[in-house]
Amino acid sequence: MIDSLLIITAYLLGSLSSAIITCRLLGLPDPRDEGSGNPGTTNVLRIGGKKAALITLTGDFLKGFLPVVVALTVTEQPLTVAATLVAAFIGHLLPVFFRFQGGKGVATAAGCLFGLALPIGLAAVASWVVIAAVTRLSSLAALITALAAPFITHWVLSESTYTMGVALMAAMILLRHHQNIKKLLAGTESRIGGTKPTVIAADDS
Repeated sequence: MIDSLLIITAYLLGSLSSAIITCRLLGLPDPRDEGSGNPGTTNVLRIGGKKAALITLTGDFLKGFLPVVVALTVTEQPLTVAATLVAAFIGHLLPVFFRFQGGKGVATAAGCLFGLALPIGLAAVASWVVIAAVTRLSSLAALITALAAPFITHWVLSESTYTMGVALMAAMILLRHHQNIKKLLAGTESRIGGTKPTVIAADDS
């Protein structure tokens, strides 16, 4: 009973779209209809500025962090914790309260990783920061960090169930970024700061 309640609650909490709620409260346009159309921090920053983006980022992080921390507190079952993590993340991607139109999940995934173990979260953030600083490509940093996350999880916790949960989350991040992957390969993805990258040749990828 507790296991099912944790998983369902995690999904419902994940379904609370921080971007959409923040924009409504601040009288901003619906992020699904403006900018990139993605209800996430970057698009909210574009639409409403730093304050709105910070609120969105915090909300998205917490709805990944809190369910995992609660699950770790009330149960010793790794499968339940992993399922709770995945449920919170799916809630963000496919929010039942907002016509299943969710974001790409990077901030919520970060919250899940920090909730699972502080070293995992810190390693993931460090990976993103380093790659983003070197390439100035936010999407590339997110993709590489997602690929690294299951290995980091296994290294820190040595629990295959947690690793599988994080790997599933990483796979969904990759699928959610399919348009960014196409732009990266075509050389049309914007860098941080607004400039365009050079075309990424096949032998450079």
